[in-house]
Amino acid sequence: QVQLVESGGGWVQAGNSITLSCAVSGFSTSRAMGWFRQAPGKEREFAAVISRNGGHTTYADWTEGRFIISRDDAKKTIALQMNNLKPDDTGTYYCAASGLVLPETIFTRRNEFGSWGQGIQVTVSS
Repeated sequence: QVQLVESGGGWVQAGNSITLSCAVSGFSTSRAMGWFRQAPGKEREFAAVISRNGGHTTYADWTEGRFIISRDDAKKTIALQMNNLKPDDTGTYYCAASGLVLPETIFTRRNEFGSWGQGIQVTVSS
């Protein structure tokens, strides 16, 4: 059974950092992994992705170089380090695994991810 479980969210003041973690289980092979954000009243949008073997990463423009995605396949975890947070970063963050298994391929569209976590809230206060 595939499971993606996010942790590490919470409340943080603007300008500070927080790191989200996603524990992954149930896959027979590794996949590209991504993070998405859903702000209040808005659609879920792409934030960051790391390729299957970790060699490539891509970020949404709105992250402005403040986020770092990483993976530890030995521990089966994906992390999203978020620095210099802004109130606009507030939202529910979702971990997702790509539906296809392709070497070093980057996916950024929601429909390219077949498995999702339950989401975790991040609130940034000004």
